[in-house]
Amino acid sequence: MASTTPPPFRLIGQKVPYVEGPLKVTGRAEYTDDIKRPGQLVGRLLRSPWPHARLRSVDVSAARALPGVFAVLTGERYPTAFGVLPITHDETAIAVDKARYIGDIIAAVAAADERTAEQALSLIRFEVDPLPEYADPRDGTGRVTEPIHARGLNGSNIQKEVVQHFGDVDAAFAQAALSVRVHGNFAGVTHAFTEPMATIAEATPDGRLTVWSATQVPHYLHRSLSEVLGIPMHRIRVIKPEVGGGFGGKSDPLPHEIVCAALALETGRPVKILVDREDVFYTNHGRHPTQNDIRIAMDARGQILAYDIEALIDGGAWSSFGTVTTYYNGVLSMGPYRVPNFRYRGRRVYTTKPPSGAMRAHGGTNLRYSIEVALDQLAEQLHLDPFDLRDQNALPPNSTTVNEFRITSTSFRKCLAAARTQSGWDRKFRQLPYGRGVGLGCGFYISGSNSPIHFTPVMPQSTVHLKVDMDGGIAAHSMQADIGQGSNTLLALIVAEVLGVDLERVHVQRVDSDVSPIDIGSYSSRVTFMMGNAARAAAEQLRAKLLAGASALTGVPVEDLEVGHERYFSRRDPTVGATFMESLHRAMEREGALVASGAYNSPKMGGSFKGARAGTAPAYSFAAYVAEVEVDVDTGVYHAETVWAAFDCGRVLNRLAVEGQIEGSVHMGLGQVMGESMNYRGTRLMNPSLLEYKIPMPQQMPKVEILLVGDDDPEGPFGAKEAGEGPLIATLPAVGNALYDAVGVRFTDLPITPDKVLKGIDQRRREERPWKGH
Repeated sequence: MASTTPPPFRLIGQKVPYVEGPLKVTGRAEYTDDIKRPGQLVGRLLRSPWPHARLRSVDVSAARALPGVFAVLTGERYPTAFGVLPITHDETAIAVDKARYIGDIIAAVAAADERTAEQALSLIRFEVDPLPEYADPRDGTGRVTEPIHARGLNGSNIQKEVVQHFGDVDAAFAQAALSVRVHGNFAGVTHAFTEPMATIAEATPDGRLTVWSATQVPHYLHRSLSEVLGIPMHRIRVIKPEVGGGFGGKSDPLPHEIVCAALALETGRPVKILVDREDVFYTNHGRHPTQNDIRIAMDARGQILAYDIEALIDGGAWSSFGTVTTYYNGVLSMGPYRVPNFRYRGRRVYTTKPPSGAMRAHGGTNLRYSIEVALDQLAEQLHLDPFDLRDQNALPPNSTTVNEFRITSTSFRKCLAAARTQSGWDRKFRQLPYGRGVGLGCGFYISGSNSPIHFTPVMPQSTVHLKVDMDGGIAAHSMQADIGQGSNTLLALIVAEVLGVDLERVHVQRVDSDVSPIDIGSYSSRVTFMMGNAARAAAEQLRAKLLAGASALTGVPVEDLEVGHERYFSRRDPTVGATFMESLHRAMEREGALVASGAYNSPKMGGSFKGARAGTAPAYSFAAYVAEVEVDVDTGVYHAETVWAAFDCGRVLNRLAVEGQIEGSVHMGLGQVMGESMNYRGTRLMNPSLLEYKIPMPQQMPKVEILLVGDDDPEGPFGAKEAGEGPLIATLPAVGNALYDAVGVRFTDLPITPDKVLKGIDQRRREERPWKGH
């Protein structure tokens, strides 16, 4: 007999279409490139053809004299350094003194049209002294003749070094029954978002500067514009239109954004810079090329005793988020398993290549691949099933890791059980024909960073303002940045759920620094947890005012009122109540429009050692994925047929959005496994286009069976955790381990292209290591 118990929520947990969906599918949504201001000029950027060169002289006289040119800028005009992290300001809007990579901006123009702007760039003349180029981070770990940046460690090109040691790793390895070592090598990959970077800036006679930009973090852009241009923040207005994808690539304040604003100030006219796809590749800030060395010690029962990890990280020309990435390449190994002893040395090295930065699950993705491959090797040596090995090492809920991460909720074991059952693992693992295989990969990621980048002034990590007037429409203001992940819909959903109103009543306002309260943006998978809690707090504050209005109308005490659909009624006699509109109008009688504000700050956590806050988060997501692959052993071509994705994001708030994020994550993870790679000849990028950068085609996408098994998190909004970056991580090792099951070859260099598969099969045969009879 079907249960008659009503669901606990009216909207939460349903598949809620995105509130901006109709505008996007009809072409009416406004992106930066759609905006045109009166008298708008075209901005263009001249990029360095040299990987490393001192700029001795710059002659822009011919460019400035060209009819239709309104401004030409070089680096000395705005030399103030900036960067996303306050401790690593090493970027300039335009190169000052020297260029640091092929693609570095060395001049900019604003002209009446594109042809004039391009002609002006061609007239600029430079005299340069070539400097040593550094393509390999290994060449920059010691003292060098010409450091890329003066701030390199001890005269080297090392931007950041992290050394951490907890417990006694050497003793753990000495007593281990077995150990394994994996050398991972990972090519750099870029975000490949659909919308290129675009910015419009306008300086008006009232002394204000307005900037529209495709950005993930309007607040950081706002700060950097003020710092570099020397204008108080209150005279700068930053507006974020719709953003066509970011994945971390639009989270830094970027040089072209500041250049565009500078050109607007110089000309007194609106200026637009729309970079082409090649320039997007040069701007990059994608996933770091990484070499890691993972050692794991284990006892005879299959219990993890220690991790010993080293990482050498190619940072490219600037710091970007690199300090955080350097920490994450070690500390994000602390889940989903218990690790009693841990040692890590990570070095991020400047090279004369496009800068690397934050890309979806940065720091955790390459690290996790090597760990999961190593665990599979250990399971094989112990004759343990990979699922059993992971299950017996799982972190328990309400525990603390050796480096003092606070673990609250975890449904990791439920993820393992669901993936194992639904994939049919027990009848497939090592039992499928040669060329077919299944593999397990697991994941662990933060739900927002506990440590905000800017510590002064102290402010909440997220704030939401609500305003409702006599028309009954609820305006929701927040500086969280919807970049396609559905956070605007989530904000509207939470407010509508708490107030009991139709979703259509909630109107999420465009991000505008003049009216949006501070939120530190869309990165570190923080929006659901942090903005969600702030939105709930604001909605509950507004609900209290509405219930007071309903109480005044009905005579029912507030504590005895229930929230229904567009109605507030007596718990004892549901026929007694007042509608939302009636309650609103009564509540407005004294104060007019009702306003409310909610904020969120994560609790203090982490130890007192250097870098203790890196990786701390109010909650963590967990994952267990199984991939089934088929390999053509004659060509090396392979296809991931199905991925079973068991994921713990706590309570699912919008099932449609979570499922979309997981499917997109599987596609992005497959890209890094199968072929995506920033290919260099020395320091020259050889494939800066979407024709040559190999993103998986639709026919390469597997069937994805999504298994959402998380229990409520005690601190998340309605029990929710992140589902934006964590779903990516497990995809890579699941496919890598499946390839081993299929053809008996371990792959530790990514991407795994067909030629590498064939080479691996040939090597195995030469070594006379038969696999499944072959």
